[in-house]
Amino acid sequence: MALNTCQTVVVMKYCFLLVFVLMVFGCNSKDKTEKEIEKVLVDITIERFDKTFAEATVKDLPELKKEYPVFFPQQYADSIWVQRIQDTLQQQLHREVIKRFPDETVLEDDLSGLFQHIKYYFPKFKTPKVYTTTSDVDYKNKVILADSLLVIALDTYLGAEHPFYEGIQKYIVKNLKPSQITQDVATAYANQLISKPRNRSLLAQMIYFGKEMYLKEMWLPETTDAEKMGYTQTEYIWAQENEVEMWRYFVENELLYSTDPKLLPRFINPAPFSKFYLEIDNESPGMTGRYLGWQIVRAYMKNNPANIRQLMLMDADEIFKNSKYKPNKR
Repeated sequence: MALNTCQTVVVMKYCFLLVFVLMVFGCNSKDKTEKEIEKVLVDITIERFDKTFAEATVKDLPELKKEYPVFFPQQYADSIWVQRIQDTLQQQLHREVIKRFPDETVLEDDLSGLFQHIKYYFPKFKTPKVYTTTSDVDYKNKVILADSLLVIALDTYLGAEHPFYEGIQKYIVKNLKPSQITQDVATAYANQLISKPRNRSLLAQMIYFGKEMYLKEMWLPETTDAEKMGYTQTEYIWAQENEVEMWRYFVENELLYSTDPKLLPRFINPAPFSKFYLEIDNESPGMTGRYLGWQIVRAYMKNNPANIRQLMLMDADEIFKNSKYKPNKR
């Protein structure tokens, strides 16, 4: 039976009212959580070893080794550190780092907010001792987390246009920027909390990184989803707009439960683009498998009552089967 015009208007008004109420309730609930998180106490101390080493002379070396033993492995001779102190390229690197990070104010604020969120969701979290250093632009080890020690290599966050990064591939360089520090620290902590995949399937890897992205979503609420993925906004929009097609490709080609190791560089590992072996490849960003894994984890948490700590321990198959994930055309 068709509705008359008057009935249709009433139904539409009711739907709009329901949507508005749900939006307001959701926002209020989120605001309440964030206000509780602001009350979480964290005491952060940042030791600028990079500054200390930059200002040191050869005569200071014995005292430096005594005060910062973690940065002076015993297997290395003093001649190596003397050479670094006197090296003009190292001196230039230190100057650029201090120019970009003249003080610790912004870094302290950013890390404090992140640590408050981690502690709220994982009460056993203990605030680490934070050291900053330089690493000869070792972008594969930008952040090192060991027990209660967190080391951040500031020379890997000078900005995508910095001349020190010439010759490094663009898909890597785009994330060598200050705003990426909290992303990388969050990733380091996420890796300690998420249970390792129980098998080598593509789906297990997708869900593992989907959990990591979900933690970032909880821990860094003011960061854009694109930044959480390490994408540009254009890349993120591409992933959103092609979610249905990507998912269809994975399903139709029976990739989800495949253990082919070649799938990881195609869809999981950082890369300039994903390899569907189609015309769209050059337009796609890398790590599209992680993006889809994130959407599956989001769907699971939307449809199932689980706390975030339980989620980290769940098997990929359980999450996938109960997620009721179905991508929508955007």
